[in-house]
Amino acid sequence: MLKTPSATAAEATGHAVGVSNDAFKAAMSRLAAGVVLVTAQEPPLDPDDPLAPAGEDVGMTATAFLSVSLDPPLVLVSLRAGSRMDDLLDEQPRWAVSVLTESQRHIAGRFAMKGRISDRLLFEDIPYVRGEASGAPLVGGALATLECRTEQRVAAGDHTLVIGRVLTAELPSAEGGPLMYFRGRYRHLG
Repeated sequence: MLKTPSATAAEATGHAVGVSNDAFKAAMSRLAAGVVLVTAQEPPLDPDDPLAPAGEDVGMTATAFLSVSLDPPLVLVSLRAGSRMDDLLDEQPRWAVSVLTESQRHIAGRFAMKGRISDRLLFEDIPYVRGEASGAPLVGGALATLECRTEQRVAAGDHTLVIGRVLTAELPSAEGGPLMYFRGRYRHLG
């Protein structure tokens, strides 16, 4: 059982009385979540120059992703404030999500690692198609793919909640089960 700090210690950290970082993280690790790859394409460096280099593809593994509304179709992804993806989606309103299968654990791990190599190299040997509505990579063999346009951004503590209108929804693969994240590890249903 995790102990919680005294009221004085909790007040010093800015948390509600009785909630420590460790207790909160431990409690939330008990919530199983699906794993997705959020992708977007950076705008060209100089949109007025056809010879300027195109923008790079960017990807990020996320477990804080959910459906918000059916009418209109809206989804939400939580991004660490100031992260590369947060900054990109602040300027690029179109992005995509690939719902990963249990056999795509390597993709999730690759895009989640700290101090990782460039996104260009991360995408190098992953099969994907480019979304028609977003221009973003859609992972081949994913359980589902969605292309979205940002409707709203909400600052929430150390994260930004990005609410996107779903522009396209496809089911490219019916093979395998979903990749899950539970108690700090990737898992599969079974």
